[in-house]
Amino acid sequence: MSVASAGLVVWDVDGTLIPADLRWLRRAVARTYGISEAEVVFPAARVHGYTDESIVVDTALASGIPVETAERGVEQFHDQLAHVMAEGEAELARDQPAYPGAAETISALNKHGLIQTVLTGNLRSAAEVKLRVAGLDDHLDLEIGAFGSDARDRFDLPAVISQRFPGKYGQSLDPARTVIIGDAPNDIACARHAGFHVIVVAHRASREELTQSSPDAIVEALEADAVVAKVESVLSCAPRRSFHMSEIARAHHMRDEPLATVAMLDRAQQESPDTSAFRCSRDRPCPTLSKTAVRQ
Repeated sequence: MSVASAGLVVWDVDGTLIPADLRWLRRAVARTYGISEAEVVFPAARVHGYTDESIVVDTALASGIPVETAERGVEQFHDQLAHVMAEGEAELARDQPAYPGAAETISALNKHGLIQTVLTGNLRSAAEVKLRVAGLDDHLDLEIGAFGSDARDRFDLPAVISQRFPGKYGQSLDPARTVIIGDAPNDIACARHAGFHVIVVAHRASREELTQSSPDAIVEALEADAVVAKVESVLSCAPRRSFHMSEIARAHHMRDEPLATVAMLDRAQQESPDTSAFRCSRDRPCPTLSKTAVRQ
């Protein structure tokens, strides 16, 4: 098995590897728009699990900044956040250390031959500082990662990893061999949108809340052996891989891509015929396409 075929683990950062803390965004927003930190109002929703750019615009609007001014400030926000993170490294190390077990879990996954990167709403400059200060960057391949500076919509970030992966590892990224580890329902939705597997850690949301979004697995904490076991179980399970291939086929079908749809359905059928047939007949109808229909 090649290194790239071993599997890819894609980490969320805030709330998963380190505790979430909005102080850095608050300071950067205040400096960007010339208001006091006390005047910064975060929206009730669209904060956790979203990208920094989307958060800063929504926060500016909630803080009384006009729409055009809010949008114009995004580029300056990039610079201000970089300054805030650089100035706050000692504070970051003191107040926002990695969750217990985070470094050990990353190291254990590396020893099992898994490639690891991040998918985070953080701007790349902020993510790199957070990971370095927390001592978590040794085994993370940030060259293939996806950041809030790559796209404003988090659902666009998996495609960034898919585009960067072949240049580094010489083969296409296989969604069936890819698992996101996050902590929020939006992480689950993002993974499902991309056809990736997803494991969530119950750092902030309860197990009951996370279960409603149907992740592949839930862990209570970053305990290395438990996380490695969950990752290997998810990536090695043929029915799960067949399920995700069917989901990818469905996405191709919705985009009117019949050749890609049939190719992925064929892979799902080969991977686990029983699972593929079950999902097509009892869960949701699979696209009613055939190779003959495509050729016509």
